Amino acid sequence: STNVKKRNFLETIELQVLLKGYDLQKDKRFAGTIKLPHLCRPKLKVCILGDAYHCDEAEKAEIPFHDVEYLKSLNKDAKLVKQLAKRYDAFLASDTIVKQLPKILGPGLSKAGKFPASVTRGEDLKAKVEEIQSSIKFQLKKNVCLAVAIGNVGMDPLAVMDNVKLSVNFLVSLLKKGWQNIGSVHIKSTMGKPQRIY
Repeated sequence: STNVKKRNFLETIELQVLLKGYDLQKDKRFAGTIKLPHLCRPKLKVCILGDAYHCDEAEKAEIPFHDVEYLKSLNKDAKLVKQLAKRYDAFLASDTIVKQLPKILGPGLSKAGKFPASVTRGEDLKAKVEEIQSSIKFQLKKNVCLAVAIGNVGMDPLAVMDNVKLSVNFLVSLLKKGWQNIGSVHIKSTMGKPQRIY
């Protein structure tokens, strides 16, 4: 419609799914991550925790990074590690240091649910960051309502539909009874009204 209010930020489009026939006490919890065909979270801030090689690569690619010396300087201080975790949405770490991170930083990144994915030499850092920005995770915890970002209002509507289809079909594959466990599916932009699509 023509009277849509212009926002000063890029609104996220969220997929909201209500499950039915799921008993959170008895039924097995599930978690699954999938890479969507179209970049859905371009503003997601990813930081590289790298060895010298990956720090150089990150600098060239203009991706935020921290080296091992900086991480050691945090002295396992829970407050400082928490601040680091808050500054970024996700982390990648050089495969050479990823195993040492719990020793260097303590459990802070794991507690925040942001333990880094490993990256090896020869892998394209920009592509790895885009992979994280294009990936979504469905996780059943204490609620039968699931919500994930699958795009933004600046995207081509067909690209949004591709992401919606793949997301919903992937979620259905995680469910015990497939489509029988889906109560409803809505898509909603940050400031918009929910639109029921199933």
